[in-house]
Amino acid sequence: MPVKRINIESFLQLAKALPVFDVRSPGEYNHAHIPGSYNLPLFTDEERKVVGTAYKQQDRETAIKIGLDFFGPKMRKMVELAEEYLSQHIVGPTLSLSALNKNNGEQNGQKSIIIYCWRGGMRSAGVAWLLDLYGFDVYTLVGGYKTFRREALNTFNQSFRFRILGGYAGSGKTNILNTMEKLGETIIDLEGIAHHKGSAFGAISMPA
Repeated sequence: MPVKRINIESFLQLAKALPVFDVRSPGEYNHAHIPGSYNLPLFTDEERKVVGTAYKQQDRETAIKIGLDFFGPKMRKMVELAEEYLSQHIVGPTLSLSALNKNNGEQNGQKSIIIYCWRGGMRSAGVAWLLDLYGFDVYTLVGGYKTFRREALNTFNQSFRFRILGGYAGSGKTNILNTMEKLGETIIDLEGIAHHKGSAFGAISMPA
């Protein structure tokens, strides 16, 4: 099936069930990415610099040829990594992957996935071509991560009603939040996000 380009509204719905692949470099991904997405980088950080320099200092065609030199040897590995991510993907409770695939993707053994890069340009198009050729049912986000970031920033202009749950350590806050989430409520577990560490010394012996 041909690669399908989707807008941010469709993306937000489909991403509840489908695995989302960020094909930007590891450095870009670690700096900021769509929550829950898997990093399937087309280029390493160094390769991205080389291609970008060629694009700016020489021309588009030269940059593409250099990019193809980097892309070619890693095609099989990228396909296998995509398969691994797909096998590990856990579908959220709000949407059934099997039901979605029945209507939107899984045909003749194909598996549905979403791909994005920085602006929805050549990197996502290249990886989408490869995975579509292999047999995945591929969606790409129009405008890439920039579109998602803009959508996220726009939510700050909306009104939300928050209920704040506090209490001493050991009072059961996390258990209550987990139960609420299982019942379909939207929660933000601030202590969980901070790995139950204070801000003063929380970075000690912890990942970045």
